[in-house]
Amino acid sequence: MTDRKSLTADGSVTFYSDEYEEAYHSPSGALTEAEKKYAEVCRISDRDEVDILDICFGLGYNSAAAIDNFDGKRLSIVGLESYQGIIDEIVRLVDGAEYPFECNEMMKKVAATGSYANDVVNIRLVMGDARETIKSLKDSSFDCVFLDPFSPKKCPELWTEEFFSEIYRVLRKGGMVSTYSCARIVRENFAAAGFTVKEGPVVGRRSPGTVALKQEDRDRR
Repeated sequence: MTDRKSLTADGSVTFYSDEYEEAYHSPSGALTEAEKKYAEVCRISDRDEVDILDICFGLGYNSAAAIDNFDGKRLSIVGLESYQGIIDEIVRLVDGAEYPFECNEMMKKVAATGSYANDVVNIRLVMGDARETIKSLKDSSFDCVFLDPFSPKKCPELWTEEFFSEIYRVLRKGGMVSTYSCARIVRENFAAAGFTVKEGPVVGRRSPGTVALKQEDRDRR
């Protein structure tokens, strides 16, 4: 699989996947999308401690935006990704001074070794099919989920009620999922999995994103 680099409208770099025939980010701005649709929606800057599950880690922009916006005591991130090739691009972007976040060296370490830890931040990558790797995660272990696969049309397997039920399982009560898609099937599947569905912000697209809230604990399996 060959991914082609391109520049988005805010000056940040993304890649186009020939396999999925889609870019990894909105052409209106990869950096902007990570900040506005993920880090800000999940109120990362207001939290003292937070556990994040980043599904479809990709170039790590959503996690990097969370790190750059965090000013608390403990931030833990587990990233799920199936394609090593896009992880390798993080190193090249950092080395080429094209990675658009302050935590670039931290993200380079994650890409090169699969993990990073200091006194505040802990990041761990789990490689493989997210439908399988999520099953290894403990119940009620995350406050926020960044859901960023390719579109429901191109990657339908990561937008199903079954997969959303796994997300519901690993979220704590009061936890939230943020994603760029507002497709009807996405919102219907969130609701069927037990989530309360709300509109996310409009950023670089005509349509809003989606926020899904876990408001009670119950067995969805």
